[in-house]
Amino acid sequence: MEELQKTYSPSAVEGPLYERWEKNGCFTARKRPGAKPFCIVMPPPNITGQLHMGHALDNTLQDILTRFHRMRGDQTLWLPGTDHASIATEVKIIEALAKEGLTKLDLGREQYLQRAWAWKDTYGGRIVSQLRRLGSSCDWSRERFTMDEGLSRAVLRTFVQYYNEGLIYRGERIINWCPDCKTALSDAEVEYQEQDSFIWHIRYQGQDGASIVVATTRPETMLGDTAVAVHPDDPRYQSLIGKTLTLPLRGRPIPVVADAYVEMDFGSGAVKITPAHDPNDFEVAMRHGLPIDRVMNDDGSMTAECGKYAGLPALAARKLIVEDLRALGLLVKTEPYRHNVGECYRCHHTVEPLISKQWFLRMKSLAEPALAAVRTGEVRFVPERFDKMYYNFMENIRDWCISRQLWWGHRIPAWYCACGETIVALDAPGACPKCGGSDLRQDEDVLDTWFSSALWPFSTLGWPDKTADLADYYPTTVLVTGFDIIFFWVARMIFSGLHFTGERPFADVLIHGLVRDAQGRKMSKSLGNGVDPLEIIDRYGADALRFSLVLGVAPGNDMRFSEDKVEAARNFTNKIWNAARFALMNLPEKPEQPEEAALSLADRWILTRLSDVSAEIAGHLLSYDTGLAAQKAYDFVWNELCDWYIELSKPALGGEDGPQKAAARWTLYQALTGMLSILHPFMPFLTTAVYDAVPGAQGELMLCAWPDGSLRFPQDVADMEAAMDIIRAVRTLRQDMNVQPGRRSRIYLYPSADAAGLERVVPYLQRLAGASEVIFLARKEDAPQKAALAVCHAAEAYLPLGDLVDMDKERARQRKERDALAGEIARGEAKLQNPGFTAKAPAAVIEEERGKLQKRRAVLAGIEAWLAENAE
Repeated sequence: MEELQKTYSPSAVEGPLYERWEKNGCFTARKRPGAKPFCIVMPPPNITGQLHMGHALDNTLQDILTRFHRMRGDQTLWLPGTDHASIATEVKIIEALAKEGLTKLDLGREQYLQRAWAWKDTYGGRIVSQLRRLGSSCDWSRERFTMDEGLSRAVLRTFVQYYNEGLIYRGERIINWCPDCKTALSDAEVEYQEQDSFIWHIRYQGQDGASIVVATTRPETMLGDTAVAVHPDDPRYQSLIGKTLTLPLRGRPIPVVADAYVEMDFGSGAVKITPAHDPNDFEVAMRHGLPIDRVMNDDGSMTAECGKYAGLPALAARKLIVEDLRALGLLVKTEPYRHNVGECYRCHHTVEPLISKQWFLRMKSLAEPALAAVRTGEVRFVPERFDKMYYNFMENIRDWCISRQLWWGHRIPAWYCACGETIVALDAPGACPKCGGSDLRQDEDVLDTWFSSALWPFSTLGWPDKTADLADYYPTTVLVTGFDIIFFWVARMIFSGLHFTGERPFADVLIHGLVRDAQGRKMSKSLGNGVDPLEIIDRYGADALRFSLVLGVAPGNDMRFSEDKVEAARNFTNKIWNAARFALMNLPEKPEQPEEAALSLADRWILTRLSDVSAEIAGHLLSYDTGLAAQKAYDFVWNELCDWYIELSKPALGGEDGPQKAAARWTLYQALTGMLSILHPFMPFLTTAVYDAVPGAQGELMLCAWPDGSLRFPQDVADMEAAMDIIRAVRTLRQDMNVQPGRRSRIYLYPSADAAGLERVVPYLQRLAGASEVIFLARKEDAPQKAALAVCHAAEAYLPLGDLVDMDKERARQRKERDALAGEIARGEAKLQNPGFTAKAPAAVIEEERGKLQKRRAVLAGIEAWLAENAE
């Protein structure tokens, strides 16, 4: 047992406590025969990452649930890990190489990967250490990395199985291309931002003087046009369907095709078809057998086939093309236009749709069972409204481009032979099965990072091997994540889990909102409103940060972060610490349980409230409402335990040794340890530090059982709450009347018809309501005539005015107030009767003066009535 210091110092407590927890294996998941499994897999942060407020919220929620279920006796596993983050990590390594005057091509693939692994070993664990500072009770002995040996084997096994099932194919299709990262992106990796631009209307000349005007937001891509399309039913263009037009600036003939894709009532009803640079145009080209002409290089510049525009960046080419069209008289008009522009989710460079040969995963057959799993409730979103976002993505999903033009990641297990054969296998083939040749070249690309992350719930547990962890913990219980990666990750885990294991990857998906600044704005570098959670921990402690992030926040809702909230949470930790110090000063040793009869009314009340609150908090945490659970804990500790029970227990604790004092000590012990238990999931450091000082405490608090809630005395609670109701009403009345705190008075109680047992509350009224004597009335008519009245549910309380105030002094004070008011009223009446004021003053000012006069007259009437009633 340790003695608590006078003040709580988080910095002195948190680091040593976490080291102790890890050293003693407190986070390690262990087999518990007959126990229900509870498992969370941590959304793996990037090895490039640094803890931000989103991480802090996400991991605090997971830790609260994990600690709660561990205390409930469930077989609990929170499995941590990190993600290799192909694009983000390459950016970091390339930046480091640039400082040395090198590129990754200078090193070559093998040396580059050696550098990448060295970077991961040096910096990749940074965010893991930061999660420890937050108090995350993950089972670090099971920590995984998306490129560790086991997970890499699972990824390759998945690719080969998909390929053999005909679900993976390689082909030329429109993909999202980042010219800065120089890699393909999936649809989910493109973020859209509104930008101001223009619509350019361009005339395409045809035969016999005919022409068609088309509109475009990207005139630079017109160099790759291979047709103009119109709707087959559009009467304006019937005579032109099948004819040819001349492509401006390139001079080649292109056909006019009819396709229902075109909207007749949008723009001119004619659209340019650029199959190599637009996904919809690509589909039109496939239907009509149009050629595909790519006019943009991987770096975003124009290709050599673009003549005078070759080599220009896209925007520079656009400017020159518009000038040339204007000079040729082919630019009909230009209109301002605001539209969404796709950006790379990592570097925020404008994404270019390009035709490219890539690897794709067919999605239709995979999406159908994944949609059914949510529709039937097999997988449940919390809150439910987020399933609409999921449906929208899955119902409109396209084939997933899974290849990336990077070196860091899982290299695609495909080898090419000079004879044209493609071999997909887990291990490098020794020879071509078709021609027997050994000159084989492995595909240069790696798999999308999300391809490996999609396997996370089961690959981390040992799949494809039939491990004990896989049997014990899969399917997992709940996934905790933000709504912004429902597309990236959640949907892909659901279809992957169903496809490869035949089971859902998790039962529930708990979605949380964003952490915004105090003004409700999204935190961003551009606004400069981001907050470093580590700095907050340094100033206030991890518990204060954790509690401020979850208190009162409903599932799925954004929360507004402010230091005021953290300060309030820090004040709460100080309240807990001081209450604990009071309790421990009165608990020299662990008390023995007394006879039930020795328990006072206050003892029975707080024991019942502890049982009720622990059950309520458990219910909220089981339904994932951590915000309401935290609020319940806060209200119980601050309002009931600290503000009421500790005050109610002081007479017994300070009295002579005997049954009543022993009962109060035992109750205080139960309340203290119960308080620590219900707060522990939210504030693990503070509660453990206090628990270590409790007499007779054994083991770690996090491994103790959740309060069982067996001690309940409902009638005693009703009587105690009646007393509290009366005390609050009397205190308010005394405050309103400016009664000196030390002045005591008689209290006459007329109980309500349904109030019984109020005789038991007399000692509490004497201690906390300033009662010199409590007198029960059989009839209301017996109440004193000159008395202040406090009405509450349990009783009407009458306080004789003579007991509350010195009537001579009070009459003098009231007369002085009457005279002052009379003077103000006279001045107000004179002002309103003055024509000079009423003629010049605005009507609103005059009306305000009349309102003041009316209020003063009402106050004066009340004072005069009181003086008449209380005359000498």
